[in-house]
This record gives sequence, structure tokens and C-alpha cells, in this order.
Amino acid sequence: MPLLNFSDVLLKAGLNPSKVMLIRHALTDRGFKECYDKNMVYEYTCHQKSGFSKGYDYWAVFISGTGTLAKFFALYQVGPAVPDSVNMVPEGLPVRESEEYRGDNEFYLLKPVDLLKEYERKLVIDWGKSTRMWHQKGTSEKPIVSIQPDEKKVFSGFEDLVLSYDELKEIICNPTVYEAWHSALSSVYAIYLIVDRENGKQYVGSAYGSGGLLSRWTCYIDTYHGHNKELKELICNYPERYHSFQFSILQILPKTLTADEVISIESRYKKKLLSKEFGMNAN
Repeated sequence: MPLLNFSDVLLKAGLNPSKVMLIRHALTDRGFKECYDKNMVYEYTCHQKSGFSKGYDYWAVFISGTGTLAKFFALYQVGPAVPDSVNMVPEGLPVRESEEYRGDNEFYLLKPVDLLKEYERKLVIDWGKSTRMWHQKGTSEKPIVSIQPDEKKVFSGFEDLVLSYDELKEIICNPTVYEAWHSALSSVYAIYLIVDRENGKQYVGSAYGSGGLLSRWTCYIDTYHGHNKELKELICNYPERYHSFQFSILQILPKTLTADEVISIESRYKKKLLSKEFGMNAN
């Protein structure tokens, strides 16, 4: 017997499960898949048979996963319904779906509800064996299989790391939420690159010391310029320019290296990228 069902989440959010319809869209359905690929799940969901929502105030929408699993997509409050005449076809809707607008069914005006926002695209349930029953009562027992972490809060690795100043600030200022990031960035020395996206100029920097890369990048969040001469002058002339800074890593280095060894590697990158001649490195 499952310890937690989706109906328990609805109750905790202050919703009456008997007034919530559960809808499971299947990616194996060609019509839905075309809408899903175009970011039109909402528009696809609004179009239903006449009287479809009788007795329900909310729709909880799920997207099919492996086997009988389904991931929570969004919660909507049901508004008025109007006939699905051709002038109600949402702009950009795939042809296959737009041809279904004949005036025989209804287009529901749904209002997104944020009560379960934190679970969107993260909470996974087991729909059960009756996947053909794509809409069911909220009182149906749907075991919660997992609640996946927020993807942006999972450390994605050094190689693909590219962050704006604002993204880096969020990571630095929320050590509990971004614990994996803090652990990874503090465990290494590095040669990093800052690019001013306003003009494309580059700055090559190095991180060494007990706090590793995390400590060095924290300095940029605290000062905006990291005490670098040309970056400091840029911020002095354009106080909001730091929002245009992009941070990435050129090379990860082990903490066994000396400061001189790290600086030597940093100098090599400055030569390769001509960051002293055409970038923002003063020396």
C-alpha cells in the first residue's frame, strides 16, 4: 500500500479531490505529441467534448512517461466553455488538431493555478493499469512514485557550465539549495573566462586557494568586478554592466598545484585568446 497518493497532495493544498479531474496526455498520441513539441499543451487541453468538465472545478494535467508512469504538468481552474468554432483555433496549433474544431465540442477557458507550482514537471505518479482511461476522478488512488529535484539545482558538470552573473548570484547566495554546486566549485582550482556580452570582450582569470573556484567567483558577486582593474573601470563607467557578464570554465585544475603553476596556465590562455591585446586583461 503506497504511503502517499496524489489525492493526499490535493487535500494538503486545500482542494477537494472529488472536484478535481485527473487528465493524462499520452506522448504516443500523434496529435498530442505535435502540440507538445510546439509547447501547446495548454491549448490542446482546453479543447474537449461538450460537458466534459461537469462536476469538476479543477483539472490536474499529467504527461505520460515510461510504462504507466505520468509526470505532473499543471493544475488549472475550469472557467467558461465556448463552442469550438473555427475562429477559436489557437494561433500556431498543428493542422491535425485545428481540423478538429468543427463547432460540435467546446473550448474551455482554463486558468493556471500555482497551488502545486513546486511539483510541476517533477512529481511522478503511477497512473495504473487503466491507461486507456485518460481522465479520472481526483479521488482515484494514484501512488506518488517520485518527486524529482529541480534540474537547475542539480550540478550539471564543469564542461557545460555557462552562467550569467544573475544565475551565478542565485547559486552563490543559496548554499543550502545549491549544495551540490558549492561542493563541486569549492573542490577545484580553475582557469575561467568572463565575457562581456555587450561587446564580446573577454577576461581570463584563475582560481586557487582553499576556497577554490567557489571562493573566487563569490568575490565577483560581492564586488561585481573581482578587483580586476579593467572590470572595475567598466563597472565605474557602466554601473549595471555586470548583469551582462557570462561565466564559464576553460580548464579545471587539481588543488595539488601551486599558485605559480596555476598562474602559468592562466598566462597561456591569455596568449591563446589575446585577452590582453583585445580583451579585458590588464596584464
